Amino acid sequence: MKKIIYSIIPFLFLFVSCDDGSESFIRVPITDDEEEPEVVDHKERGYEMYDLVKTNFQTKDGSNLFKENSPAQAGDQPYSYLWPYDAAVSGAAVLTELGCDVDYKAMVNNFEKYFRLGAEGNSIGGYGSSTNGTIGGGTRFYDDNSIVGINLIDAYRITGDEVYLERAQRIVGFLKSGMDNVLGGALWWNESEKNIAGNPNSNKPTCSNGYATQFLLRYYEIAKDPAEKKEVLDMAKDVYTWLRENLYDSYTKCYWNDKNILGEINKTTWTYNTGVMIQNGVVLYRITGESKYLEEAKISADGSYDYFVKVRNGVLSYPEHDPWFSTKLLGAYIDLNPYHESTDKYINTFNDFANYGYGNARTSTNLFYEDWTGINEGRYYSLLMQSCVVETYGLLALYYSNKE
Repeated sequence: MKKIIYSIIPFLFLFVSCDDGSESFIRVPITDDEEEPEVVDHKERGYEMYDLVKTNFQTKDGSNLFKENSPAQAGDQPYSYLWPYDAAVSGAAVLTELGCDVDYKAMVNNFEKYFRLGAEGNSIGGYGSSTNGTIGGGTRFYDDNSIVGINLIDAYRITGDEVYLERAQRIVGFLKSGMDNVLGGALWWNESEKNIAGNPNSNKPTCSNGYATQFLLRYYEIAKDPAEKKEVLDMAKDVYTWLRENLYDSYTKCYWNDKNILGEINKTTWTYNTGVMIQNGVVLYRITGESKYLEEAKISADGSYDYFVKVRNGVLSYPEHDPWFSTKLLGAYIDLNPYHESTDKYINTFNDFANYGYGNARTSTNLFYEDWTGINEGRYYSLLMQSCVVETYGLLALYYSNKE
């Protein structure tokens, strides 16, 4: 395992006013009399954070499920929602690839405690947003299900167990049920709010469609039936095209949040939405050999770094909130890296940002702040906020080891 040299102190930061309200960033090289830099073992830090997550968030009732928050917050249910649990499994997956023992299969199998045989009057299986510890409940979101599907495909790849391929296949049918021709195609956000006039949550977002595309492409690569492979690839390409035509911002090269039932665009940009579309471009290029997909991924990678990365609170950083979103952008840069050398810079910046957080943005119990620049604790108590740190260090460990 390559150990990366990083230091919090050895750079002198000089700041002047910038037009965008942030501070300009100048690094001055280390001199002989300055403090020696710290040696960082990313795998070790990833496992350290996993152990903290397990200690603080895993329930003690034998279910091996996790709590939403630690300490608990008002309104918490006994078990976490699917989204943060999904994040915990994603972190466990990369640690397993690094050779860590994290009881990975048990964590993946616990997805079934969120599974619902049907909802909204249908008998289509899919994963609910919550669990009572035995079966799933709550609204079924298309992005949640796609991310579960990606984790199931990872589990199949890592373990070779066919059951994970079978479980992933069920998600294809669930995603089909979320697609229609309203607004020109694509998936809704969730099955409870499809095509409801006047409801702002009745929208077709980048998250649902981007992650559905990623899941379908990843499923295509492992599916065995030629007819099924063609069907899922066609679906993925159609949804990708819809996103390019409806939610791509040609100015920032990033992706807007959603298009609602009225045809209105929510132009909020989140790191993970652009991240998943970068990944989709990479996989589409890998499958089809069409260079346009790779070029679109490269353009969005460069645009996202320019748009999202700036000096915040004296630290060159990705956004200081919702770090799970930015971890997904990191994963996209790593996927694109073999084809786009500029991503080395983007990944190294993320590495510095994470390590700054490790040294300057943690609670007395060593949990990360939501804000890795160290100014605000934010939702440090959230399983989602802590699980993404595990995944971040796991991804960085894999990236730097592959650079050796």
